[in-house]
Amino acid sequence: MDISAHREFLNGQPGELDPVATVPAVAPETKTQAGDPSINAALHHIGFVMEIAGSGSQVTLDSAILSSLTSHADASIAMSGQVGSQIKIRVGSTWLLASIRTQKLHERDHGVIMAQVDFLGEGDEEKLTGKIYNFRRGVTRYPVPGSEVYAVSSSDLKQVYATDARANVEIGTVFPTKDIRGALYVDAMLGKHFALLGSTGTGKSTSAALILHRICDIAPEGHIVMIDPHGEYSAAFRQNGALFDVNNLAMPYWMMNFAEHCEIFVTSTGDEKQIDSDILAKCLLQARSKNRIAETIGKLTVDAPIPYLLSDLTNIIQNEMGKLDKATSSAPFMRLKSKIDELKADPRYNFMFSGMLVGDTMADFVGKIFRLPSNGKPISIIDVSGVPSDITSTVVAVLSRLVFDYAIWSRNEPQRPILLVCEEAHRYIPSDRIAKDSAVRSILERIAKEGRKYGVSLGLITQRPSDLAEGVLSQCGTIISMRLNNDRDQAFVRAAMPEGARGFLDSIPALRNRECIICGEGVSIPIRVALDNLEEEKRPASEDPLFSQLWQETGGEAEILERVVRRWRAQGR
Repeated sequence: MDISAHREFLNGQPGELDPVATVPAVAPETKTQAGDPSINAALHHIGFVMEIAGSGSQVTLDSAILSSLTSHADASIAMSGQVGSQIKIRVGSTWLLASIRTQKLHERDHGVIMAQVDFLGEGDEEKLTGKIYNFRRGVTRYPVPGSEVYAVSSSDLKQVYATDARANVEIGTVFPTKDIRGALYVDAMLGKHFALLGSTGTGKSTSAALILHRICDIAPEGHIVMIDPHGEYSAAFRQNGALFDVNNLAMPYWMMNFAEHCEIFVTSTGDEKQIDSDILAKCLLQARSKNRIAETIGKLTVDAPIPYLLSDLTNIIQNEMGKLDKATSSAPFMRLKSKIDELKADPRYNFMFSGMLVGDTMADFVGKIFRLPSNGKPISIIDVSGVPSDITSTVVAVLSRLVFDYAIWSRNEPQRPILLVCEEAHRYIPSDRIAKDSAVRSILERIAKEGRKYGVSLGLITQRPSDLAEGVLSQCGTIISMRLNNDRDQAFVRAAMPEGARGFLDSIPALRNRECIICGEGVSIPIRVALDNLEEEKRPASEDPLFSQLWQETGGEAEILERVVRRWRAQGR
């Protein structure tokens, strides 16, 4: 739109357009507005609305006025006109709030900036001061071209970001202010899942610990299960969490369903895999039926979590192999038996395949992992860093499925919602171009799609959102994005974020460490937050090594090597 035409429209002179005309930097006190002119004197007029569209519009901003405001004492007003900052437009007795998405210089008038904006919501106007109050999301009335654009002050933002009566946790300070607190609405965030994204080194682990600590503080009887693939979070939750690793997890093998059994016991591929799976299904069902618990169940299935002895399973496989009327050769039976014997003999798998885990300990195991009751320690950290890599995904699959199955089968009981937090989520829910279906991907995708109906919340933490399965990120109602350096990751997040947050997305590559952009259900409007510092004893063990310092230290290498080799050989920690 020609800006000179806009000036002619304001002046009521539809004469011939002047190609070099500009929008004058009209002093606010000379403007005639609805309401008391003295109110307008306290407002900072910075431009005009030029074009209106459903989700956003185009405005012109006076660069001279913006330059004069950069030294303003109010940090929010000083930021006026920058990408990601807010503007307000009066529509009747309400203020319409919008976020600046893009900027470009006017082609002919270099004193004028053309900006695209996204509408965020609206609030009522306080008649005496002109400030915003009672802010709400969404737009009921749009402005018309020619409406004036004003800078948003810190007092306005305090009203916009003010938390209502809903349960919330404060996690940092809203940028660019110094004292406005950024908060997350706990029920809205957990009810519709959340994702925490950020490249390595941006403070992602510390931010996750901060959010979880804040939730634990207001919910000491909560139920949070965190999958920790690197052993980072045990240090952060010693005081208020239950810590599990291969030494004390004691996860019974018989709690796996058939698909998870196949992932571990069936090693063949192609047509042979189907043959081995059929044999395993038949033998596993027989092994489960030997338990007395099976007698109380009308129709036993191969997925039912009923204890059985591994020795019973191998004996049944041996007997089936000896039958003359079997449909195949003995090779599939030998493959299955040798794999089971291998797992029984390997001490690395004792946390799961020990002969001590055959008792019916399901209620105890579920109770300790899901913190039922929590006894003041609402979070359980499952450190899977010591789990052999070939079964790590299956262990995560079992834990995730137990969360979902418990929620389904406890629907008629007093509800105990559970939050499942999955660090390095791209390892377990990879996209189709990286890996095909697996048990862990299937259950986590199902939780993402259906979990909230059953009281299961999913928290995904990842440094590579573009490697996540398609559609999973879009199921997350709240997205907390730290700095992302990769173009593909940025594009993936941009596609998942709601329309009103697009202006913030441009600043993702420019975020500092421990800064994030939050949008979605967990916040009233998209915000950029500088996260709080976490106490030393509550931080995860994720600090980067200081090469310049550590490479100046020496001594004791022989003893270090001896201890490391001993642990290495024992496959212990």
